[in-house]
Amino acid sequence: MAIWTVFREFLWLGCVSFGGPAAHVGYFHRRFVTGLGWLDNDTFARLLALTQFLPGPASSQLGFAIGRHRAGLPGALVAFVGFTLPSFLLMLALALYATHLPETVLGGLVQGLKWLAAVVVADAVLNMAGKFCRDRLTLALAVFTAAALWLWPGIATQLVALLVAALIAQTRHQDRQGDPASATAAAPRRWPLLAFALIWALLWLLPDDGLARLAGDFYSAGALVFGGGHVVLPLLQGLVGERLPGDAFLTGYAAAQAVPGPMFSLAAYLGALLAPGAPWIGALTATLAIFLPGFLLVLGLGDAWQRLANRPALAGAVTGINAAVVGLLLAAFYDPVLRSAVHGGLDLVMVGVGFLLVRWGRVPLVWLVVGMAVLGLVVEWV
Repeated sequence: MAIWTVFREFLWLGCVSFGGPAAHVGYFHRRFVTGLGWLDNDTFARLLALTQFLPGPASSQLGFAIGRHRAGLPGALVAFVGFTLPSFLLMLALALYATHLPETVLGGLVQGLKWLAAVVVADAVLNMAGKFCRDRLTLALAVFTAAALWLWPGIATQLVALLVAALIAQTRHQDRQGDPASATAAAPRRWPLLAFALIWALLWLLPDDGLARLAGDFYSAGALVFGGGHVVLPLLQGLVGERLPGDAFLTGYAAAQAVPGPMFSLAAYLGALLAPGAPWIGALTATLAIFLPGFLLVLGLGDAWQRLANRPALAGAVTGINAAVVGLLLAAFYDPVLRSAVHGGLDLVMVGVGFLLVRWGRVPLVWLVVGMAVLGLVVEWV
C-alpha cells in the first residue's frame, strides 16, 4: 500500500510540476513536508543538499531519495517512474508525430521553440553565474571554459575543462582543514558505487552504432552533468548532436521546457530519434541510461555525503566543476542556440522580449511556450 501511495503521489506531481528543477523542489516540499508529513524540514534539507552536491538530475534525485525514505528502494523506483512517466510519454509523442505535421506548421513551431530555447538558456546562464561564480577564480574558470569550447568545440574539450577546473579549485582549497569524520558516521555503500563504475566501463567497452552506444552516451551525460537540468544541453549536444537531423536537437530541448516533470525527459525524444527502427526501445534506453548514474550515486553516498562534503579537497573540486558548467552553458548559448535561433532583427526582438518577460518573473513559462509557438506560426504564415 505504501508503494502504491508513493507512485500515485509522484505520478500526480509528474503531471502538474511545471517550471523546472527549482520549482520541483517547491512542489515536493509543499506536498511531502507541509501536506503529507512524510519527512520533516531537516530531513528534506539534508536530502536536497545531497542532490545539489552530486551530478545528475537534481529534482529527480530528490524525488528518488524521498521515495526511498518513505518506502525503501521499491519506493524510490516507483517515485522515479511516477514522476517521469508523463513527460516521457509527451516527449516520445513529439518524436513520433512531429514530422507528420505540414511543413509550414512544423517550421513555425520549430522557429518559435528556437526563440524559447535562447530565452531559457540565457536566463539559466545568468542564474547559474550568480550562484556559482561569486569570486574572481570561479568567474575566470567559467569564462575560460566557454572560450575553450568556442575555439575547440567538442565533448573532449568539455571533459578536459571540467577536470582542469576541478584541479585548480581543489588546489586553492588544499590548505583548509575539514571537519574530522565521526567514528559513527555512515560509510558509503560500495555496491552502488561499483555498479556506477562498472556499467560506465562496460558501455564504453562495447560501443557500436546500436543501443549500446546510445546507452553509453546518455549514461555519460547523466554521470557528468553538474549544475542542474540545463547543463545537459551542451553535454548531449557534444555526445549525440551530430547524429540528429537539422534542428531536431533544439526543438526537443525547447519542448522539454513546456512539459511537466524532469527536464531530462529530453532523453526520450532524442533516444527515439536516434533509434528510428525501434523508437520506443530507443526512448526507454536513453531515459533509463541518463537517470541511472545519478540514482546509483544517491544510493551509494546518501548516508555518508555530509562527511565527504566536509573534506576541503572534494568541496573545492565541486566548486570548480560548478563554475566550469556555467562556461559550458555559456558556450552552448552562443553555439548552437543563438546561432540557430537568431538570423535577423525580428528573431532578435522575439528573443529579447521573451528574455525580459522571463526575468520579469510574472509570466509563467508554460504561457511563454504557447506564445512563442503561436508567434512562430504567425511569422511563418505571414
